[in-house]
Amino acid sequence: MKLPENLIQKLENRKQNNSLRQLPSFNNLVDFSSNDYIGFSKSEAVFKQAHHYLIENDIIQNGATGSRLISGNHSLYQIAEAFIAQFHDAESALIFNSGYDANVGFFSALPQRNDVILYDELSHASIRDGIIMSNAKSYKFNHNDFEDLERLIIKFPNTNIYIVTETVFSMDGDSPNLEELVELSEKYNCYLVVDEAHTLGVFGEKGEGLTQYLQLHNRIFARIMTFGKGLGCHGAAVLGSLELKQYLVNFARSFIYTTGLSPHSVSTILTAYHQLELEKETIEKLRQNIVLFNQQKNLLGLKPMFVRSKSAIQSAIIPGNENVKHLAQQLQDKGFDVKAILSPTVPEGQERLRFCIHSYNSEEEINKILELLRDFVF
Repeated sequence: MKLPENLIQKLENRKQNNSLRQLPSFNNLVDFSSNDYIGFSKSEAVFKQAHHYLIENDIIQNGATGSRLISGNHSLYQIAEAFIAQFHDAESALIFNSGYDANVGFFSALPQRNDVILYDELSHASIRDGIIMSNAKSYKFNHNDFEDLERLIIKFPNTNIYIVTETVFSMDGDSPNLEELVELSEKYNCYLVVDEAHTLGVFGEKGEGLTQYLQLHNRIFARIMTFGKGLGCHGAAVLGSLELKQYLVNFARSFIYTTGLSPHSVSTILTAYHQLELEKETIEKLRQNIVLFNQQKNLLGLKPMFVRSKSAIQSAIIPGNENVKHLAQQLQDKGFDVKAILSPTVPEGQERLRFCIHSYNSEEEINKILELLRDFVF
């Protein structure tokens, strides 16, 4: 049966705008595109130790068998959540199947009909989707603009206000002034929620994330940690109070109405967290590579193209879908896997090349890709 005509037209519009998404093929190019910042997705130690843990504890089980509230709450969940909470100096941790599930579950369940959500305009799609499902009113504030945020807060006295941001934004790689944001949320008794998807494994001596690295974590209502980036596996956790965990178990639909993660998935999460404590040199190497990338783009005169970032995400603005796709293809033809980010994923005119830096990128690779970018652009 053919797709309905109106849906075919939507696909045609994407093709005409040069913005049709397609699944990429696997390649052996030098990785400047994945979120595997410290190489854990390919870690032989994590792979073997996760399997060994299951064997050693006689856990021979392929699936969770059901939702966690019915039959899927296998013993590994309690062990992993206790360790994650301890690692992040949090009262509790609740594992979700993915970062998307965690954000949708949290924002659709917590804010109520008479509450207000104030979210950064560049917040991730999963945050926005959760907000859409909420009964609360929601308003966006200008990106990292806390004067604009305060202007909105003042409009809603005697109201439960949830402030939402990311510690590193996935498309820009920049960060808000978290100390200022925490002080503002405390001034007006707001509930601050931060998504730390792109800081776990990147910031802090053990990769514990940016808010913990800055010692602000105990002044934040909830932190959302995603495991598919720095940890190189799958899943996510919401960190917060015991009451928050209990509330989400009772009301977060993306938690309640889904089969739990398999014991192998949870074992991999737990093993990856243990491995973080052993990988201080790898995390330090990532930091050195981020510094090197920033230094080299400045030396080569590329700084004006880039969004200011001290994270593992570095974005060069190349307006126009066709332009940025062509430039990405040129870099790929030279052996470097860099992805073009097209509108409508980012606003029209803000199309970009998104470079992801890793601990395993060599100095030579970093220098070469930036030299190629300079040559192709200038």
